[in-house]
Amino acid sequence: MKIAIGSDHAGVEFKKEIAAWLAAHGHECTDMGPYTEESVDYPDYAHKVARAVAAGEYEQGILLCGTGLGVSISANKVPGIRAALACRPEFATLARQHNNANVLCMSARFTDSAAIVTTLEHWFAAEFEGGRHQRRVEKIEQWS
Repeated sequence: MKIAIGSDHAGVEFKKEIAAWLAAHGHECTDMGPYTEESVDYPDYAHKVARAVAAGEYEQGILLCGTGLGVSISANKVPGIRAALACRPEFATLARQHNNANVLCMSARFTDSAAIVTTLEHWFAAEFEGGRHQRRVEKIEQWS
């Protein structure tokens, strides 16, 4: 699967871990920046990843910022994106199963390496269930 990843300065180190995990699990990963811990504006990178996913260049995206909130809000401004902030691994599962989320957002300041890996495992193990959830996703798409 082709995955685009991005962050703000707070998520740069975790992106390296995520990229390594994705590669080890057979995914193709593109880091869309930033590449240093120099202060940047998270909407710039959230929009870059979200636009690439919405355009079909990547199947999914992963975003990090200090809390995960800013990148989630920013990514969800792009039509066709359903970005979900996964504060716990179970949120990642449900975001995929019930919301057909296509961008995973995580906190770089309130999550540790083990939780990041567990969240990734949950995200990639889950599949959209369709059914009653399809109707709801269609409403989300209709209003974006």
